[in-house]
Amino acid sequence: MIIAIDVHYRELAKTVAISFKDWESEEVMNIKQSFSNYSSEYISGEFYKRELPCIEGILNEFNKTEIELIIIDGYVTLNEEGKFGLGAYLFEKLNSQIPIIGVAKKKFSEASNNQIKIYRGISKNPLFITSIGIDLKKSAYLIKNMKGKYRIPDLLKLVDQKSKEK
Repeated sequence: MIIAIDVHYRELAKTVAISFKDWESEEVMNIKQSFSNYSSEYISGEFYKRELPCIEGILNEFNKTEIELIIIDGYVTLNEEGKFGLGAYLFEKLNSQIPIIGVAKKKFSEASNNQIKIYRGISKNPLFITSIGIDLKKSAYLIKNMKGKYRIPDLLKLVDQKSKEK
């Protein structure tokens, strides 16, 4: 099973995770959500401090032995030297057992050779793909070929929308 996770912040952090069977899936197996307080404000390059506790909490709702891969909204690494981003911290928390693909909508200024830009549909705006525990080129290929004809794959758009619902 593959899990896609997104977190949205209001007065509480709303974390949503969807699971799906494989890369050809159009159907969601499960949708889980949780609400939590968050103590850290957004700091560029330290996003993980705010987001990681939320993601760890929602992952407890799944049988981790069944998770093949996790997709996050954000970066895995932040620069060519491998400076940890959210995805790398998550990978470490999971004892380096579950590969992580980061799909970011905005370019992080330090990131360059550690990412692949992909274009989907007719969009002129790329998605920035980073990964750990799985080959970066394969990660970019998998995200590029997910179902959906727009910039954001359908299942990733769904998790994003669900995280923003009240």
